Amino acid sequence: MEYVREGDTLVVSRLDRLARSTLHLCQIADLLNRKQVALHVLDQNLDTSNATGRLLFNMLGAIAEFETEIRSERQLDGIHKAKELGVRFGRKQILSAPQINELHLRRSQGTLIKILMKDFAISKASVYRYLKKSAPS
Repeated sequence: MEYVREGDTLVVSRLDRLARSTLHLCQIADLLNRKQVALHVLDQNLDTSNATGRLLFNMLGAIAEFETEIRSERQLDGIHKAKELGVRFGRKQILSAPQINELHLRRSQGTLIKILMKDFAISKASVYRYLKKSAPS
């Protein structure tokens, strides 16, 4: 973007490769316009050097952002539905219930976190995560 000069044409394969949102796309378009640089999008055969191309550019940018938002909403709906069905996300617990009991017991006896990390082969964050949960009975 800093290299383009007046009279140049910036060529991109697809519009979504240029920007992540309509706002970002409009900012890029404004920058290119101020530098008097045309934009040519190969996939949509779009050229902003004329009024029709600029209109299509803005319309396609809005449609692309709409599609992204719809995809995100569908993904969230899928996640909520899976949670309702009891699907558990994330990594499975490494430690078994007896190991978690032992971890709590040893920590209550004053064992250092770094020793627990080594003995149970888990990270510091995992040790604290297990300790934060109430000790299983």
